[in-house]
Amino acid sequence: MTVIKLTLPLQDKDLDSLKTGDKFLLSGVVYTARDAAHKRIVEYLHSGKELPFDLKGAVIFYAGPAPTKPGQICGVIGPTTSARMDKYTPRLLDAGVKVLIGKGERSREVEQAVREHKAAYFVAVGGAAALLSKTVVSCKLVAFEDLGPEAICRLEVRDFPCYAAIV
Repeated sequence: MTVIKLTLPLQDKDLDSLKTGDKFLLSGVVYTARDAAHKRIVEYLHSGKELPFDLKGAVIFYAGPAPTKPGQICGVIGPTTSARMDKYTPRLLDAGVKVLIGKGERSREVEQAVREHKAAYFVAVGGAAALLSKTVVSCKLVAFEDLGPEAICRLEVRDFPCYAAIV
C-alpha cells in the first residue's frame, strides 16, 4: 500500500484526491479536543464569543495528551472514540473545521455533514498512543486549561499516521 504524505493545512484539492482506506502521514498543526472542549467550543460559537484559535481550515484530533514526562515534548496521545463528538461535529464543520481525526464509526448525520462541507474524517490507530506521541514536534496548551486533560493543545506533528475513513 502506498503511503501519501500530506502537509497541513489541507486544501480541497488535497482531499479530492483521497479515497477511503488511503494511508497517509500528516505533517503540520493539529488541535486536540475531546468531549468537554467540544461542548465549550459550541457554546462559544452560539454566544458569539471569540475562540482562542481559528476553526477555519483546522484539524481536530479527538485526543488529550497524558502528562508530559521530563524530556518529552508531549505525553502519550491516542485517539478517543469519535462518536462521542457526533452531536457537536456538524456545528464545527459549519465553522470551518476541515479534518477530524479519531477512532471508530460516525453517525450518518456526521458522514453527510463531512461530505457536504468537503471536509474529511481520518482514523488513527487506537492503542498506539506512545507511537503517535513520537510524531509530535511541539505541544502547547492553547485553550480551556480548567478542563485539565481535556484542554485544547496545539500540536505540530511530523509524519502522523492515519487512514481516510470519510472523504
